Amino acid sequence: MLAHKGMEEGVMVAERIAEKKTQVNYDLVPSVIYTHPEIAWVGKNEEELKAEGIDCNIGVFPFAASGRALAANDADGLIKTIADAKTDRILGCHIIGPSAADLLQQMVIAMEFSASAEDIGLTMFSHPSLSEGVHEAALAANGHAIHIGNRKRRK
Repeated sequence: MLAHKGMEEGVMVAERIAEKKTQVNYDLVPSVIYTHPEIAWVGKNEEELKAEGIDCNIGVFPFAASGRALAANDADGLIKTIADAKTDRILGCHIIGPSAADLLQQMVIAMEFSASAEDIGLTMFSHPSLSEGVHEAALAANGHAIHIGNRKRRK
């Protein structure tokens, strides 16, 4: 589940030995469970943010609404994006479903560069693709989903 974390820490040690500047962002370590369906997440979840007093917007996109997932007969699961309600910065992403590990990486990169849900929503995604679900979940966080109904914000 975390072999990639160990590998990056090994690189960091080698770089320190070579007296180079090193950095590992422990806040953005992707976690993946390689089952079927795959389960992957990065950042914080709703409960952690609530405990910290951070108000957040949640966007969810079910794979059942993805033409690509339906065509592959692999439409179980969802993508959830969590964004700060004030800044719109992405704080977490959770995916259960096909290619979860690969899809999550898009959000890890976005979070590394402090992207907002709107940034992801303004990005063009190929169609039909599973990654469109990342786009839709980001759009849904602000009530702008295109291929599913928009949920009312929870209070």
